[in-house]
Parts: sequence; C-alpha cells; structure tokens
Amino acid sequence: KSYLRLAKEFQGRSYDSMVAHTTIVFIRYIMLALESRNGEDPRTIGNLFYICCDELQDISLVDALQRIFSLMERFLQEQLQLAEAEIRKLIDYLISNLPSFFKERLAACYCES
Repeated sequence: KSYLRLAKEFQGRSYDSMVAHTTIVFIRYIMLALESRNGEDPRTIGNLFYICCDELQDISLVDALQRIFSLMERFLQEQLQLAEAEIRKLIDYLISNLPSFFKERLAACYCES
C-alpha cells in the first residue's frame, strides 16, 4: 500500500479521475512486479528462456506415441534380438490396449511403416 501510494495521494470524487488513478496505480504495480521478477527470476535473463523454448517444436500425442513405439521396436531388435513377429505382436498388444482415438490413428500409421 505504501509503495503504490494508495492512502493519501488521491482524493477525487469523479468517476473518470478514479479510473485514471486506478490505472496509474496498476501501472506502478506492474512495473514493481516486473522489476522484482527481473531481479529474482532466472527465466528473465534477456531472451535466453524464450530462445531455448523456441527450439522445441510442439508435436501431437499421437506423433509422440508413434516415436516411442518406433524407438521401442528398434531397441527390441538391437538389444534383445527379438524376432520381427514377436515385436509386431508386442506392439499390436500395446496399441490394442490404448483408447480408441489413439488406437485408430496409431494402427493406421504403424501399418504404413
């Protein structure tokens, strides 16, 4: 309250002057909050946080699941030396236990590859 000078700075009675004063008070608060965040929050070091986030591309959940299944397939082939039929059976079992929305999309994508 003292930083924003809410107590004695304004004594007006008109609606326009109250709105103007409230706007100025909010601007002061935003500036104080911004300065506080810049002083304490490491995410605001220039544009570093935003540059790091821009490099990450958003992918859909179906794409993520498809990538996980293909990585799992490669791992099972290379590390566990499972036969192609066993891997296909395992992945088909996993896909069949997913919700129908994902099941349809993954089955279509997986059959194409």
